[in-house]
Amino acid sequence: MQIGEKLFDFNLKGTDGKYYSNYTFSDRYALLIIVSCNHCPYSMAYWGRIIKLWERFEEDNLGIIVINGNDAEQYPQDNFENMITLNNQVLKGKFPYLYDQTQEVVKKLGASKTPESFLFNSKRELVYKGAIDNSWENENTVTNVYLEDAIEYTLDGLEVDYPEIPAVGCSIKWKKQQ
Repeated sequence: MQIGEKLFDFNLKGTDGKYYSNYTFSDRYALLIIVSCNHCPYSMAYWGRIIKLWERFEEDNLGIIVINGNDAEQYPQDNFENMITLNNQVLKGKFPYLYDQTQEVVKKLGASKTPESFLFNSKRELVYKGAIDNSWENENTVTNVYLEDAIEYTLDGLEVDYPEIPAVGCSIKWKKQQ
């Protein structure tokens, strides 16, 4: 997706057994979709920071959805059962963790890395995509909070200064073409 494009329709199953769509958080002023997974060390390093973003901005009218689109045949750690375990043990059900088994949604988003963030404004136009911050290895050495800044600007109704910062992470594990 390019900056300014509207969020498309989707409907995916979450680890809580419910289905979530692009309309799930239609009452929220902004929607953050993060493409992530269970096994990638980059993704694992960011789970705590994503929870902190949820804790900080949930009352400010931000909806958060995390989507795993990795091929579970190649990477069994990313299968739905293991997603449920991660949700129960780490995420504690704070936000929906969805499985994109067909990889259709992550492809439409244009995701290439885990984790990779996509922030949409109240009109569900893409206003930011890319990196969460500039230090995946150590939260204490972060000097640029790209996603947090973009969320603050969006919730304040302002244009994001840097709408695209390349994501750093593992490549998405695409299904093999048959």
